Amino acid sequence: MPESSRGHGHGHSGPVPVGPVAARVVVGLLVVTAIVVAGAVIALWPSQQATEIPLFQDGTGGTGVTEAGTVTAQSIGPCGSPSAGTPFTGSPVPPATSAYECHRSLVSIESGPNDGAQTLLEIVPGPGQPDLQVGDDVRLMRMNDPSGATLYSFEDYARGMPLLLIVLAFAVVIVVVARWRGLRALIGIGIAFGVLVVFTLPALLDGKPAIPVALVTGAVILYAVLYLAHGFSLRTSSALLGTLASMVVAALLSYATIEATRLTGLSEEQNTNVQTYLQHVSITGLLLAGFIIGSLGVLNDVTITQASSAFELASLDESASRREIFGSAMRVGRDHIASTVYTLVLAYAGGALPLLLLFSVAGRSFQDVLTSDAVAIEIARSAVGGIALALSVPLTTGVAVLLARPVGRRQPVRKAGKHSR
Repeated sequence: MPESSRGHGHGHSGPVPVGPVAARVVVGLLVVTAIVVAGAVIALWPSQQATEIPLFQDGTGGTGVTEAGTVTAQSIGPCGSPSAGTPFTGSPVPPATSAYECHRSLVSIESGPNDGAQTLLEIVPGPGQPDLQVGDDVRLMRMNDPSGATLYSFEDYARGMPLLLIVLAFAVVIVVVARWRGLRALIGIGIAFGVLVVFTLPALLDGKPAIPVALVTGAVILYAVLYLAHGFSLRTSSALLGTLASMVVAALLSYATIEATRLTGLSEEQNTNVQTYLQHVSITGLLLAGFIIGSLGVLNDVTITQASSAFELASLDESASRREIFGSAMRVGRDHIASTVYTLVLAYAGGALPLLLLFSVAGRSFQDVLTSDAVAIEIARSAVGGIALALSVPLTTGVAVLLARPVGRRQPVRKAGKHSR
């Protein structure tokens, strides 16, 4: 090869040019996948029918509504005041003689039809009961009893403003550090939550099959998040292809794991409520969808790193072969797998700490604890995520190497003496 050609070949400062055949194959695969996903969204689109859940209904069949309130006074006294739970003005009616004492919280109602009135909350101290203090902002559940009278009860602490401040701090830090790319990533997060709320949850509530719903959800989120955060390029496209393939692997592994281990999910109270009030919704289907969607974040992280590594290695040394680029990128990937796998497992273990604490004092054998439904779900979720993560590295690296160093492309001759030592 003439010296001028070699000099020109090594003068590239950006990504290595990609052959038209490879580009057409990648674009074609992604376009076909997008068309299939769009068709699946139409086929699986929920009916948007509301389902009444008795757990959240009042005595007249209506749905309970939460209102804002602030604790204005707190005392300990006898239970049984006729004013407990009712809206009133002035002072509460004193209780009759009672052998039991309660934490009595006078709460100012600050929204709804009884805005400006007060109510009295009588809470018997005990595990799981709130410890209200003067000045606490709370949410009150407003419901009607069978006679139609309005009653209030404690629902939860009002934490909207602190949460908003934390989220705003998160957004500001991301945008300041990552700038426009960080802003695009935040928009992607918003789209992801929008897909879950508008499509995924209603489709599962509608009784649609869990695996197709989860796969379609994951595909829509990946298309939006990856291209928004990293831009339209073959580098991003290779990461997207690798992530989509790994997501399908995760779906198959999740199904096989849940079937083999016969996980029920009924160890969790939320799943029990779903089975009680939404009999047409499959609990194992919810587990499957959770396994698949939960694996997307870590898969996305690994695949975009692998794609970037392959393209950067190819651009730094245009004389490197596909085998050399693949080997170098895989060394980076192995380090990433090692660090991400234990991060994944520790994240699940951290979420299960209260459960593990209860098991540790229950006197049960270690084997019984590990094979119980609640712990087995976390073990299976970690294992499935780890396998999909490990397989995503060679899958994505292989796709990225073929794009960064297309088949049939002539490589520059190495400079004499460069590898002679």
